[in-house]
Amino acid sequence: MKKTGILGVGKYLPGNVLTNADLEKMVDTNDEWIVTRTGIKERRIAAENEATSDMAAKAAKAALKDAGLTAQDIDLIIVATITPDMFFPSTACVLQDKLGAGMVPAFDIAVACSGFIYGLAIADNFIKSGMYKKALVVAAEKLSSVTDWEDRSTCVLFGDGAGAAVLGEVEKGGILGVSLGADGSKGDLLQLPAGGSRMPASIMTVENKLHTIKMEGNVLFKHAVKIMADAAKSVTEPLGLKGDDIDIIIPHQANLRILNALAKRMGVDPEKKVYLNIERYGNMSAASSAVALTEAVEVGRIKKGDIILMDAFGGGLTWGALVIEW
Repeated sequence: MKKTGILGVGKYLPGNVLTNADLEKMVDTNDEWIVTRTGIKERRIAAENEATSDMAAKAAKAALKDAGLTAQDIDLIIVATITPDMFFPSTACVLQDKLGAGMVPAFDIAVACSGFIYGLAIADNFIKSGMYKKALVVAAEKLSSVTDWEDRSTCVLFGDGAGAAVLGEVEKGGILGVSLGADGSKGDLLQLPAGGSRMPASIMTVENKLHTIKMEGNVLFKHAVKIMADAAKSVTEPLGLKGDDIDIIIPHQANLRILNALAKRMGVDPEKKVYLNIERYGNMSAASSAVALTEAVEVGRIKKGDIILMDAFGGGLTWGALVIEW
């Protein structure tokens, strides 16, 4: 069986920083309340004329450069996003054109916060099958475009950004195991109700802010801790790995309390074993894991031979965990 590894990573974060102090002027909240409940101190907000594909292209170019490849070397493009430029064409097709990648297959996946891991898993299987040799997986989100800035329970959480990875065949290590899951019966806990065929755009949907994120935060929190812990267990146990065998955990950056609870369940020290950037970027949905992975590589937290656990949970409900030897 062929082995699939990550050949290069890249990220892009908008320059506009929205701090908790800024939010205090917009909605009834304060820095202490936000930090205590979420761990977030600031987040990045894309420019008004900056679309998801624009951020995706910058992250993709950085990943290609890191891999020492060009867009013409890529024969598959996958974009994980719940904030596409438009329903169709897909953001992946828009990205293909922006990169000048040629007429390679390109498609989006809408798996919310689990999107980057799902994308890596899909690319892994395509490469192992021999169908494609080099894949570009990009996770990009402009959540500011679907955030209700008057809802203090959600507007403090989200930010914009993009991360990318180039995958290809490797001789040693690479992706060792993947576990994916979903529970559609709990989809109403985190959703964007309007804009699709169920509830097309109308004056009513706009006036009632149904084109923005709706979340049952307290219920979601309880599910997130258990599901992320179970997902980690389902991918590490078959590989014979325990907490001490994992060099670093790259989790979806949803909430600091969730991540600390995950570390406790896994029996690891969060300060030593878990990479965190939530205080600087907030929750960027699918982009969170991709950006965190890139940063961990950039700052030297990930070295050749390290065993990495990626773990994510999001709307759908969806979840995914992946183990890779760097």
